[in-house]
Amino acid sequence: MTPRPDPRILLRLLGLLRPYRWRLVLAGVALLLAASSVLVLGQGLRLVIDQGFLAADRARLNQALGMLLVVVSVLAMASALRYYLVTWIGERLAGDLRRRVFDHLLDLEPGFFEASDGEGGGAGEITSRLTADTSVLQTLFGSSLSLAVRNLLMLVGSVILMLVTQPWLSAIVLLGIPATVLPILWYGRRVRRLSRFSQDRVAELGRYAGEALAGIRTVQAFHHEDIERRDYGRRVEEAFTSAVERTRQRAWLTGIAMLVVFAAVGVMLWQGGQAVLAGTMTGGELSAFVFYAVLAAGAVATLAEVAGDVQRAAGAAERLLELLDTRPAIQAPAAPVPLPEPVKGDIRLEGVDFTYPGRTQAALAELDLHVRPGERVALVGPSGAGKSTLLALLLRFHDPDRGTLRLDGIDLRDLDPRELRSALGLVAQQPTLFTGSAAENLRFGKPDASLEELRTAARDANALDFLEALPLGLDTPLGPGGVQLSGGQRQRLAIARALLKEPRVLLLDEATSALDAESEQLVQQALDRLMQGRTSLVIAHRLATVVAADRLLVLDQGRLVASGRHDELLESSPLYRHLAELQFGRHPGAATRGTPAPP
Repeated sequence: MTPRPDPRILLRLLGLLRPYRWRLVLAGVALLLAASSVLVLGQGLRLVIDQGFLAADRARLNQALGMLLVVVSVLAMASALRYYLVTWIGERLAGDLRRRVFDHLLDLEPGFFEASDGEGGGAGEITSRLTADTSVLQTLFGSSLSLAVRNLLMLVGSVILMLVTQPWLSAIVLLGIPATVLPILWYGRRVRRLSRFSQDRVAELGRYAGEALAGIRTVQAFHHEDIERRDYGRRVEEAFTSAVERTRQRAWLTGIAMLVVFAAVGVMLWQGGQAVLAGTMTGGELSAFVFYAVLAAGAVATLAEVAGDVQRAAGAAERLLELLDTRPAIQAPAAPVPLPEPVKGDIRLEGVDFTYPGRTQAALAELDLHVRPGERVALVGPSGAGKSTLLALLLRFHDPDRGTLRLDGIDLRDLDPRELRSALGLVAQQPTLFTGSAAENLRFGKPDASLEELRTAARDANALDFLEALPLGLDTPLGPGGVQLSGGQRQRLAIARALLKEPRVLLLDEATSALDAESEQLVQQALDRLMQGRTSLVIAHRLATVVAADRLLVLDQGRLVASGRHDELLESSPLYRHLAELQFGRHPGAATRGTPAPP
């Protein structure tokens, strides 16, 4: 059973309101003024009836109505000011909280998101916390708490004024309020449960439709349209049924609430009417008393609703603060060692062991390696051999369980991760592009790059021709993830981005494996330019792209099993020879002459 959130967790968010304390004070004054004005209206109603209508005194009636008009004007202005201020505070709190959580998330290592994904969450679930959960808190602080304070003031004020107006009738009301409100609250909880269930069904509709439409090519290729229609229709009916049930219960709630409230008012009017006829209470006093009784009952019902909002907000705050309380596993040391200028690109691994959290099989084991400055090294081996893990450790997305990684003789853990990554350039198999123009994506490599620098980098990456052919050139929006570009174009744009960064160490993770022959040739030419004069570690499944490397490292099950040039490994490494035969056919040596056989 999920534990109920503790509302006290919301107190941790009050620190975010400290910069806006004067707005809070002004909102409190406006709220107090508005609540007081509502309570004064009851006395104005009494004067209008007793001294105006019943006394048949036109002057007193005009005076009482004038006073009511003044009170209503004060109420209107105070309510408008309160609404503006508390809404502003709620929106500001949500904005500050989103920014603080997002800023913190950017400092967490990729392993955190990978672990979350394994638990059924991941980046998508975390994103929902930034939006949906902060919206819940915005509603609480920008509306519900203000309503709670206002109704608490009106409840206390109404009870006091009822006691002053007619003590014996007040006792009946104070006993009757719980009897009136509790059934409504019980039915209200049923309606809320059904509302949540109905919302879940609607959310499932959206998820199913989004998944089907995103995979429309697969749906149509497998003739799955009729099945999708049937399954979606079934979900529509489930959502309809739950919505009808919710509506039925809400209709009952409305009817019962009206019956109970008007029955209670009727009892009060009957008792009060007897008192008016007996001369122990005036008509104005009875009207004011009924007014305060209705205010008190409404205040109790509103406070009960706010209590539910507080519980939901406590759950949202718990999820957000859980993110804020997560400490990065990869942090800069208190006194980081600076990298030498210029960075040479000398890489050493000494006895490195690493196992991913939650797994038992080591991704890297007892790995010793030395890559000299400017050397071009290729990493080869079957899937799961540890090639990508090695690059992730060099980028310090993870720290090794044992052993040491060094750049220019400095332990990576003694470096500021940002300074380390500024010296490294990554080109991934599936490069990530962001919503925005081509120029904005290129400037990820160098935020202050000039237009001429962008063009030079794009030219060196064989990307300038297709970029200039876009409708707005480098200023053309590329869509989410660069969806308007082909795979080869995205890859060349990523290479241009890396060129702008001017890294000393280059990490290439299967940068050509998913490309056609023409695109691969263009990308390979760009990579050759990119690797000139730089220490380069290249992962490739296509051995034809790396046979010319200075050295090939053969990894298997996280261990370095062979090292050497292509011809040497064909003779000395059974695993490499097997991989080469799979790709080049029976004569893997042909690859060294630049004429690899078809795989």
